[in-house]
This record gives sequence, C-alpha cells and structure tokens, in this order.
Amino acid sequence: MKNNQKLLMIMFTVVLVILAACGNSSVKSSAKSNDQSSNSSSTQDANGDSTNIDKNKTENSSEDADNTKLNNQEDTSSHTSKNPNDEEPLKSSESKKDEYLKKLNEMEESDRYSEAGTTTLELEEQEAERFKKWDVELNKIYGVLKEQLSTEQMDKLREEQRNWIKQRDEMAKEASLKYKGGSTESLEYVATQASLTKERCYELVAKYME
Repeated sequence: MKNNQKLLMIMFTVVLVILAACGNSSVKSSAKSNDQSSNSSSTQDANGDSTNIDKNKTENSSEDADNTKLNNQEDTSSHTSKNPNDEEPLKSSESKKDEYLKKLNEMEESDRYSEAGTTTLELEEQEAERFKKWDVELNKIYGVLKEQLSTEQMDKLREEQRNWIKQRDEMAKEASLKYKGGSTESLEYVATQASLTKERCYELVAKYME
C-alpha cells in the first residue's frame, strides 16, 4: 500500500514537471514570437522612416534643382535681354552747317597759332598761302549750297558772289594803297584778301547752309 502511494506521488511529480516544462516552452515561444513581431514592426517602421527620409531628400533635391534651373534661366534672361545702354549709339544729328562751322573754327585756330615769318617776303608768302586755303574752302561751301538751295536762290547767290569778289579786291587794293610804294604794299593786299575770304566763308555758312 505504501509502495502504491509512493509510486503515485512520483508519477504526479513527473506530470507536474512535464506540465511546468511545457508551460515554460509556451511562454518562451510566445515571448520569442512577440520579439520577432516587435522586431518586424520596428524594421517596418525603420524602413518606413527611411523611405520617408529618402522621399524628403528626393523632394528637396527636386526643389533645389528647380530653383537652380529657375535661377539659371533668370541669369540667362538677364544676360540675353537687351540693355538699352548697349544699343548702338544714335547717329549724329550734326548738320552740314554745324560741321562746316566747326571746320572753319579749326582752320582759324590753325592760322592763329602758326609761326609768323621774320621777313616781309616770308610774311607775304604765308598770307598768300592763307588766302589760297580760305578761297578753296569758300569754293567747297559754294558747291554744298548748290545742292541745298533752290534754283532761284542759287541764281541770286551767284550774282551776290560775283559782286562780293569785286568788292573784296577793291577793299584789298584800298588797304594796300596805305603802303603804296613800300615793301609791305603787296603784303597788305594779299593779307586783306585772305581775311575777307575767311569772313565770307563764315557768312555763307551762317546765312545759307542748312
């Protein structure tokens, strides 16, 4: 009888140990399953965050690229746009009249600063050269006026010019008579011709040229 009780106790103890072992195994398995599930969830979250980060990076890169492209377009536009200051300079509106007045002033300035001769002969040669220079210029001005003036105006100017030439030579002769018989008579004559011709150039330009 005692032996049977002892045997039952041993079997009961074995059953309890087996049950306890099975219970621990289930707990461990459940814990392991939970850990795997947690790890899987964490991995998914991590991957999700990573995907979001990559997405944000891609979006930022795209925005930066768009901004860079826009800035480049603006820079290109600013470089290719026509600057009013870069336009070709306007053609000079200087008239023939202004052009010739400027030229006459330069000629007169040249006369003023030319070195004078030391003898009467040298002075006379210089005045003769000056007269020739201004007479050539007078003829050029006369030619321009032929193109600008009407036939009626030109006929009138032609008659006026003939009378002026006579008057010029008479005034030169009169001026030279002050030194009649002297070494400077011929010098005074040509010098007066030169001065009067210069004045006539200015007169024709101011009065008739456009």
